[in-house]
Amino acid sequence: MLAASFVLGVEILENLAYLASASNLVRYMSEYMHLSPEKSANSVTNFMGTAFLLAILGGFLSDAFFPAYHIFLISALTEFLGLILLTVQARSPSLKPPACGGGERPSSPCSEVSGWKAAMLGTGLYLVALGVGGIKGSLPVQGAEQFDDGTPEGRKKISTFFNYFVFCLASGAIIAVTFVVWIEDNKGWQWGFGIGTLAIVLSIPVFLVGSCFYRNKIPSGSPLTTICKVLLAAALNSCLRSGSSNAIASMAAATTSQEEEQTPNNNESPFATPTESLKFLNKAAQNKPAHPALSCSAQQVEEVKIVLKILPIFASTIILNACLAQLSTFSVHQAASMTTRVGSLQVPPASLPIFPVLFIMILAPIYNHFIVPFARKATRSEMGITHLQRIGVGLLFSILAMAIAALVEVKRKAVARNKSLVDSTNPLPITFFWVSFQYLFLGSADLFTLAGLMEFFFSEAPAGMRSLATSLSWASLAVGYYLSSIIVSVVNNVTAAGSSNRHPWLAGRNLNHYRLDRFYWLMCGLSGLSFFNYLFWARRYKYRSKGLEK
Repeated sequence: MLAASFVLGVEILENLAYLASASNLVRYMSEYMHLSPEKSANSVTNFMGTAFLLAILGGFLSDAFFPAYHIFLISALTEFLGLILLTVQARSPSLKPPACGGGERPSSPCSEVSGWKAAMLGTGLYLVALGVGGIKGSLPVQGAEQFDDGTPEGRKKISTFFNYFVFCLASGAIIAVTFVVWIEDNKGWQWGFGIGTLAIVLSIPVFLVGSCFYRNKIPSGSPLTTICKVLLAAALNSCLRSGSSNAIASMAAATTSQEEEQTPNNNESPFATPTESLKFLNKAAQNKPAHPALSCSAQQVEEVKIVLKILPIFASTIILNACLAQLSTFSVHQAASMTTRVGSLQVPPASLPIFPVLFIMILAPIYNHFIVPFARKATRSEMGITHLQRIGVGLLFSILAMAIAALVEVKRKAVARNKSLVDSTNPLPITFFWVSFQYLFLGSADLFTLAGLMEFFFSEAPAGMRSLATSLSWASLAVGYYLSSIIVSVVNNVTAAGSSNRHPWLAGRNLNHYRLDRFYWLMCGLSGLSFFNYLFWARRYKYRSKGLEK
């Protein structure tokens, strides 16, 4: 736990650095880069989606070529370079598009960022995304590898680690969405990006201090190579006319010589015989493969089976993360259109994520120290609440969150109509606290699902594929953000073609003209379908790890 504590401290600083730029980015894009609400929302979701998708690259490199220790250091330096570029651009007016109605033509329209200025913005953002991806793909596994997963006590500590990893994510986030957002709105964006730059710089020495305590996993070769080899061998060998009994016999014979080359975790026993699940892959371990390079052991075949079995669980959480994308996009615009003053304090709309973040910070210790021990006693099982049960609770919360978001938007637009402010861009006389309800439920969904996914993938994946498998937790976020952009574009195209005035639901500069309530109901329906799809796969999944029951 001492070694893992350095990882947890680093995660606070790393997430602070990332969210210092990402949490309020939608307003930076619209107010300083002059993008429409639709374009700014899609730009932010694409940036965040890319950052999380690149976690797969970080996880792959950690398994295949470099220890997670080195991947973190390289990624932190990459993120630092990106934040430097963003800070310089935010500081210099000549590197941004002209202010709206400024200069010699007070009535001049806003011009979107373009040319080399847009290239500089994109380079900075996607260097940050590359660094964030590498860190997210390597840091959680670096912490979890400090524990022995071969004992019940070790597995409990791994569960505690992932729970507090999400707690530390929230700790960095709460600084970003309060202090940093206030700095960006009142002192300038160069200071916000500068704080992020300082945070990522500080994370490096904190990580290095723990070097003498870490135990580092030695990379064991590309897991993607193993996966591709088994799939290709199974496809080619199935075309060979050989009896099924010969295939099984040859697989057992091949196991003896080939498994000696494998280096599984000491806590894992090699698979000596093929299993009956996904039987078509058993062909990959035939005694006479289609080509010598496609020779596979039973160990490799069973590891690939494990990976294929967890993919439906991964896919079932994508819609949830498309809903979470609204926390950084349309929900921020909603809050910005409402009264954000509390007494004499003007609250920045981008600080609204403080509600789910605070809830995560309160719920995470309660869950770990009270709910889980009670569940262990009640169920008389090692985990109390299984990984899949925890993920399912998160998916249910996402359904409720989208329903609440739709109802809040109905109320917000009713106020705009009743006060004859539909065409106005001034804040509506309704408090932004109404939006906090959807934030609370989405924050709860994030806590249950993200921690559950990371622990599930780490525990179920083979030792040589853990970094890659755990990075699927972030990849689900990435695909969700991309899917959010796709859904917005599809909804606009369909609704524009289906309306008499050809006005889409989610287009224009005035949010009061949007049909955001219908969009949220659509997301609620998709979340419901996703939940039933999850139940189908979760009820059929059989845990590989000991001590876990359905």
